[in-house]
Amino acid sequence: MTSVLRKFGPGVAIVAVISLSAFLLARLSFFAHLGLSALTLSILVGALLGNLFQSQLVGSTTQPGFQFAQKTLLRAGVALYGLNLTLTQIIQVGPAAVIADLFIVVSTMCVGWWIGYRWLGMDRDTVLLASAGSSICGAAAVVATESVLGSAPHKTSAAVGQVVLFGSLAMLLYPLLYAALDVDRAAFGIYVGSTVHEVAQVVAVGKTIGGATAATAVIVKMIRVMMLAPFLLVIGRFFPVGGATPSRQRPKPPAFALAFIAIALIHPYLGLPEPVLNALRMLDVILLATAMAALGLDTTVKKLRLAGRDAVLLGAMLFGYLVVVGGLANWVIQHVHTDGWR
Repeated sequence: MTSVLRKFGPGVAIVAVISLSAFLLARLSFFAHLGLSALTLSILVGALLGNLFQSQLVGSTTQPGFQFAQKTLLRAGVALYGLNLTLTQIIQVGPAAVIADLFIVVSTMCVGWWIGYRWLGMDRDTVLLASAGSSICGAAAVVATESVLGSAPHKTSAAVGQVVLFGSLAMLLYPLLYAALDVDRAAFGIYVGSTVHEVAQVVAVGKTIGGATAATAVIVKMIRVMMLAPFLLVIGRFFPVGGATPSRQRPKPPAFALAFIAIALIHPYLGLPEPVLNALRMLDVILLATAMAALGLDTTVKKLRLAGRDAVLLGAMLFGYLVVVGGLANWVIQHVHTDGWR
């Protein structure tokens, strides 16, 4: 036990302090208004400190703890993320919301791959990370995808950066769209939940508009989060780590992705007290924030330059796709579904 603490303790202690500072910052009204969650702030603070104090913080003593946070803690956090969704929530919003989410996730990933890999000539990992962040659930999807691909930390940070940028723009744009359009609040909530990047950003937009928009948007967003698990299974099957040639032996699906699905389906029937569920959900956020702090520390300006400005360009195009095509798709699904949105 002592040897384990000596090996991992210094690095884990540093990222734990960074994640704690991110939680404190997230409570400030300035960052809350921007919709920056503790997860996003963890990687931003980590990246800032990693660039300013690289030689002091990153070394042979701390690196094992950083790696432990980036891999083990991250995967545990992704698995526990399943506590945020239940089948009851899916049933409440109806099939139209599920169809909208499914279309957005699949089509955005396909569009992102075509633009990034085929047109812009970006590397495979950066395209998949940025597309996952835009199509599914922002920074959480980025770091979960990174854990399957084994991508370089600077690519992860580049993908998270565009999620922060365009998710923040969404918080400004969507209330203006609602004011300009004559739409039902619940219907607009489905549009918000199916197209805005981060859960925190969805909450921010929903609260700004108010009414049925807020509750519907969050539920639809969590359904979209649920699609992270099958997405990770597909990534693990068809995109081997490091771009290696797939072996003839069928690879095993990521265990944490299967755990995500199992927890989401089973936890409502375990009868866990609400305080226990809240504690587990908080533990989940802590694990993810700690992992993102470790990723941030391993990210420098020099490494970010390797990712290039194409990541931002790809993020901008995907943002435009989500706003325009996502809006049209929601409108079509609403009118095709004869029973309405519920």
